[in-house]
Amino acid sequence: MNNKEFIAELAERTGYAPKDVQKLAGNLINAMADAFQEDNAVLVPNFGVFETKKKMERVMVNPSTGQRMLVPPKLVLTFKPNQTWKDKLKGGK
Repeated sequence: MNNKEFIAELAERTGYAPKDVQKLAGNLINAMADAFQEDNAVLVPNFGVFETKKKMERVMVNPSTGQRMLVPPKLVLTFKPNQTWKDKLKGGK
């Protein structure tokens, strides 16, 4: 599902105009981005948790050359789904 299809589906389900839904979705993404910048997790009820985690510095080996390289630490965005969604996906439903 691409962005246009997603916005159309939300507009149909909520009864709002697609233009209004587009603004709302944009504001939601911006608010989530601000929370990630401040190192806060974002909990979406009945869906899951988005949070940033720090990956530690590590040594990587290039398999073709055998050269060792130092990979610096970085922040990555992670998602942990709600247990209900995990169960649904495991069951293939």
